[in-house]
Amino acid sequence: MSSAPRGLLDAADIVDGILETLMTSERGRWTLIDENLGLPFDSLFAMVRSGGKRIRPALCYAAFIGSGGDQSDVTAQRVMTALELLHTFALLHDDIMDGSSMRRGNLTVHEEFAAFHSKSNYRGESRRFGDGVGILAGDLAFVYADIMIEDAPIEVRKIYSELRLEVNIGQYLDLLGTARCEPTVDMARKINIYKSGKYTIERPMHVGAVLCGKGQTELDQLSDFGLPLGEAFQLQDDLLGVFGDDTLTGKPVGDDLREGKPTELIAQTINLLDGNERKKFTELFRHCQDSPDAIAEVMHAIEDSGAKGQIEERIDLLIGESLRALDNSFLNDIGKEMLREIALYIAQRQN
Repeated sequence: MSSAPRGLLDAADIVDGILETLMTSERGRWTLIDENLGLPFDSLFAMVRSGGKRIRPALCYAAFIGSGGDQSDVTAQRVMTALELLHTFALLHDDIMDGSSMRRGNLTVHEEFAAFHSKSNYRGESRRFGDGVGILAGDLAFVYADIMIEDAPIEVRKIYSELRLEVNIGQYLDLLGTARCEPTVDMARKINIYKSGKYTIERPMHVGAVLCGKGQTELDQLSDFGLPLGEAFQLQDDLLGVFGDDTLTGKPVGDDLREGKPTELIAQTINLLDGNERKKFTELFRHCQDSPDAIAEVMHAIEDSGAKGQIEERIDLLIGESLRALDNSFLNDIGKEMLREIALYIAQRQN
């Protein structure tokens, strides 16, 4: 796979610098109150530092630069950082809701604190303690995100609030679909739009453009680029969640199957199977949580049905649609090139 594009690297440099200053200052401030506060802050900051791709800040940055913005603009830099902190909040809570044990090759924060509780021989239930600290760590990231964006123009904060609502809507639909264990293409695509397309791609670009004073016509053009790219991003994520290399993804192979995620990949497999094969696949999918053998059989069925190939073809079609919209957009050449590189990187990523 190609190396990370310039837009991602530039955005990461900006955001990482601000985060390092924030984290050092805040840890020092709160450990003066009580030295026990060092541990949760260390875990939160380790999560922030642990190798996220900074896609959301990069898309905001590319749209900002593409709209004529100055890369040294402090407000834009803090808004980019807010998007990364908000993503950290979402991951921390998502890991608890999904019961995930690994994130980016490390124990998830709630599992880390459950183990700490058990090792320390504290009273009460280790799982509840770990979940509680994981939620609080996520809440801290959420508050720091708000601090980063508090000086942004009201128009930016309105889009940011809509982004936060949309990701919660998408998360509920994901939880509901997982509980029902009856994946459909229609539900999967709704989840893709609200949990990924808008939150990961469209809204960060809207924020960047509005920072430069752009209006609805320009935002609609960014949506024409961002929504198909967001769907492609989620479909690639779905493939990685089943077939990815765990040394690259940082999560166990088949983790999405184990969690019962109602992805388009699963829904398309069900649509492609007939009669007894469909019934057998559905039953296997329902039991992935309890059976490694079921996970292996489901993976084979997805490939044999042709669903994996269909999803790969759809990703290519969506990337093509996205790039055509980008070519016709208002953005300057620098912004277009940055977004083109990011789009192709998303289509080819392995983690």
